[in-house]
Amino acid sequence: MTSVTESNRAIVTHIMEALSRGERQPFGDAMADDFTWHMMGTTAWSGTFAGKTDVRKRLIGPLFAQFGARYTNSPKRILADGDYVVVESRGNVTTKAGKPYCNTYCMVIRMREGKMVELTEYLDTELVSSALEPPAWATA
Repeated sequence: MTSVTESNRAIVTHIMEALSRGERQPFGDAMADDFTWHMMGTTAWSGTFAGKTDVRKRLIGPLFAQFGARYTNSPKRILADGDYVVVESRGNVTTKAGKPYCNTYCMVIRMREGKMVELTEYLDTELVSSALEPPAWATA
């Protein structure tokens, strides 16, 4: 393994360990200003969110507003190769409507100079559609 691989894996491992405790700050701190998030599928939530501000405003904010408890996301496997880190994980939360939202994820993260610049998220889209209300921007 190269030192870039080891460094990127350590950064993402730190982020995921924090998320497993419900701590979101390390994830936010690791997003580059030009961070892009691709949520796969054809749900109301699917699409590309470009820039740290857009990710927070259109994805993270509306998503977490639906949660009735602290969201956790626990890693099962973290693999790294150069600028890429792949995380297999399991989220856990209940929505304010009382629906369990315990999704499984595979996230492919591209790193640059110690920051996340791109995340492609593969998840159970049927669960997204059945447990979450569509974001306001998708229904406008």
